[in-house]
Amino acid sequence: MPALIAQAQRFLPQHLLSRLAGRIARSRWPWLKDRLIRLAIRRFGIDLSEAEHSDPAAYPSFDAFFTRALKTGARQPDPDPDAILAPADGRIVSVGPVHRGSLLQAKGQHYPLSELLADEALALRFEGGQQLTIYLSPRDYHRVHMPAAGELRSALHLPGRLFSVNRASTDSIPRLFVRNERLIALFEGAFGPFAIVLVAALLVGGIETVFAGRIIPPHPRRILDLTPAEPLRLPRFAELGRFHYGSTVILLLPPGTELLPAATVDADIRVGMAVARPSSLAPLRGESSA
Repeated sequence: MPALIAQAQRFLPQHLLSRLAGRIARSRWPWLKDRLIRLAIRRFGIDLSEAEHSDPAAYPSFDAFFTRALKTGARQPDPDPDAILAPADGRIVSVGPVHRGSLLQAKGQHYPLSELLADEALALRFEGGQQLTIYLSPRDYHRVHMPAAGELRSALHLPGRLFSVNRASTDSIPRLFVRNERLIALFEGAFGPFAIVLVAALLVGGIETVFAGRIIPPHPRRILDLTPAEPLRLPRFAELGRFHYGSTVILLLPPGTELLPAATVDADIRVGMAVARPSSLAPLRGESSA
């Protein structure tokens, strides 16, 4: 049944529904936003003890609640300066090497990295590297942080569908992450290139970044180059952007990096946790994918 429901998304007006959801989420009517916030807290078991504002009524809109900041110190980067950090809170749904230009979406489901990035030459730079795919559920902290210090080399907004990215969908919809609308941010770090892909999904009211502001919506039908005119370097652990509802982050690392034991399928991780290191510094690791 979950697979049938996931497949039924093909026939939904995905962008229209997401625009409507975004408008509702941004509403400042107290009777509506307070009811939505209380419902979400109960439905998803959201813990506000780490939030900057623990009072649900303090949020001016449902959207502000979902993109809430945390208290100072609620997340800390791993003290090892060589550690590559988890960019988001969430559950790891896929992890492992980039092999023959293919990434693991779910058990039995693979997709081409060149299609995810819309760039065959760029995909080749990650051949033999590592990938980490993190699902952000509605209960999670929705801001995305830098896994390492890096200079932004390019930022592309790719149009696409808005399939849900929950487990039923990733298990049953082939090439889901390639088909969905997404933002690709390519950085150059001390260990080489790394990319952070923010994947939009059904009912996601928006994606924004610190360098381009609100990106989704609107939902253009062509690729947009959002690379800043001036060089931009972001420090390790700095905020990169945020989702205006749950979605997925894909972290791509170059050859010469190794995943750490904390980076395993179905593991719950938090921003700032060490998930990888340069190979010469990384301990041996067991199986990395399901």
